[in-house]
Amino acid sequence: MRDVISALLGKSVRQVARLRGGGSALPGLVVEKIDPGFLGRVLGRLPYGVVAVSGTNGKTTTTKMIVEMLEAEGLRVFTNRTGSNFSRGVVAAAVAEGSWRGRLDADIAVLELDEAHAMYFIDRVPPRFTLLLNVLRDQLDRFGEIDTTARLLQRIADATTEGLVVNREDRLIHAIGERTRQRAGDSVEVREFGLSDDLLATFPSDDDFHTGPVAPAATPGGAPADVTLVALGDHEAEFVIEGERYRTPLKLEGLYNTFNAAAALVTVRQIAAAGPLPDHVARTTIASDTSRHVAALAEVRPAFGRGEQLELDGQPLELVLVKNPAGFRLGLASFEAAGVGAMIAINDQYADGRDMSWLWDVDFSSLADSGVAMVSGARAWDMALRLEHDDVPVAAVEEDLGRALAAFRERTPDQPRRIYCTYTAMLELRRALAELTDVEDIW
Repeated sequence: MRDVISALLGKSVRQVARLRGGGSALPGLVVEKIDPGFLGRVLGRLPYGVVAVSGTNGKTTTTKMIVEMLEAEGLRVFTNRTGSNFSRGVVAAAVAEGSWRGRLDADIAVLELDEAHAMYFIDRVPPRFTLLLNVLRDQLDRFGEIDTTARLLQRIADATTEGLVVNREDRLIHAIGERTRQRAGDSVEVREFGLSDDLLATFPSDDDFHTGPVAPAATPGGAPADVTLVALGDHEAEFVIEGERYRTPLKLEGLYNTFNAAAALVTVRQIAAAGPLPDHVARTTIASDTSRHVAALAEVRPAFGRGEQLELDGQPLELVLVKNPAGFRLGLASFEAAGVGAMIAINDQYADGRDMSWLWDVDFSSLADSGVAMVSGARAWDMALRLEHDDVPVAAVEEDLGRALAAFRERTPDQPRRIYCTYTAMLELRRALAELTDVEDIW
């Protein structure tokens, strides 16, 4: 009966919020207040349990990869598709997708979790599997230094009941894997994803920004990572898995998403090997068929705002989310600047992080020849000053995103366009673009 009451209340709040143009997480906030155990009961019924995806960079796209690879195997997957990665966002998604009785038509949940807000989640729903991607200097006003973020991720790992996947090339994440091996022994299987030595410089860790290049983390006994990214091409990647090479085309945009594809492959392989929970009856079981997993990966398209491709005025427009030095650096390296009209939109709301000093850790010199047609957002003038120091010409600065987008269109006629933007700027721009062209509805 509690599930029915909570689900009906949540659905009613959701309907009212949508009519008034309110936020997608509001139903989750209301249900959390009146029934803190709702999420644990709903997710506890899933035959394959819960997969948590956390870390500083890449959560949304990597979660999407895992979801679509599992769906290709026939599993019904519940996920927080909007990218709302606080617990209230997960509850809101469960209310929206569940029945009026509070039941999800799903076999497994794959959930992107904010590093800090995951603490509330894991107290109620211990994940069966966890994927930890990286620790980078991001939103320092929220978390302080990266050791604080690492401690939060350690707590997620400690709450995980069966399988943990870690980034071998990130010193702090690799250490979490080692501690989990020592603490849990055989009860929690730890797997790793990694890079060939040739690619280490292409994907800098936080140590590379602040202490110079460091040696790759050693794996116990010299064992290879479960999945290693060994080569890159134009929308193409090659992985080594159990000694075999798998080369595949990719529809994903951006270099970092290619490395995160290795993380997604490891996670799906771990889920397939574990199978459904012993005390649950599963409608579908999946096999550990690497070729099929790689083939499914090849069909995954970018998540919204993460190299998302739109069309505006008959020309392509790319939205590239940026939120820390490594992500911005790899975003700039992933796309050719020549011949493309560029706009940068920087906000400093809570979801973006209020401290924008990290912009000074990014090298913008690759934009010097082509320049930037428009700089916008609440921190537009800070961004313009940063570009000036790298001798990047800026044609215009306009804080208001709506006016900036209109001026950007006028300044870049008959030209492909690209917008680098922080999270809240990306959401506002997508809403404005939805009035001009086809934009996928994420709500």
